[in-house]
Amino acid sequence: MNNANASPGGDLIDQVVGLTPDDTLYATRRAREKVATATQGSYELFFDPAAAGLTMLERLLVAYYACVLSTSPHLESHYQGLLRQNDVDAATLEAVGRNRLELIEPGRLTALLAFTAKLILKPIEGDQAAARALQTAGIATPDIITLAQLIAFLSYQIRLVAGLQAMKALESQS
Repeated sequence: MNNANASPGGDLIDQVVGLTPDDTLYATRRAREKVATATQGSYELFFDPAAAGLTMLERLLVAYYACVLSTSPHLESHYQGLLRQNDVDAATLEAVGRNRLELIEPGRLTALLAFTAKLILKPIEGDQAAARALQTAGIATPDIITLAQLIAFLSYQIRLVAGLQAMKALESQS
């Protein structure tokens, strides 16, 4: 399996937004360097191929689906590329990309993706019953915690990219 930390040359957020050291927004983002470093570090932690628990394909599909649901095309493209590098089933990729989970055989993956949808679209539904549904699908409690943390990170990542893209667009209009 290929390394999912495909951000050659550094920071994924900078790459997705198209920031370079010459950009004012790049410098603004680095006013608190530890935040940029922690964001990249979190990404690398969640998508470390050696991480135990959820498989790399599961983590990448959750990330891709969160981006599909949130309409984040640049991050969606990033995660889709990583899924293709990691030999994802084409039918599964298409079903997730079209938000057609009913086309995927019910089981562990559909439970992970259903939970992703709950936390992205209606976080109040990410309750004890939702956790029980994951357990019923065979997902261990530590993996449920990791999944919830991953989805929270993805929500942050998606909003960060959207905000930076909006700021970059405003800069270009000046």
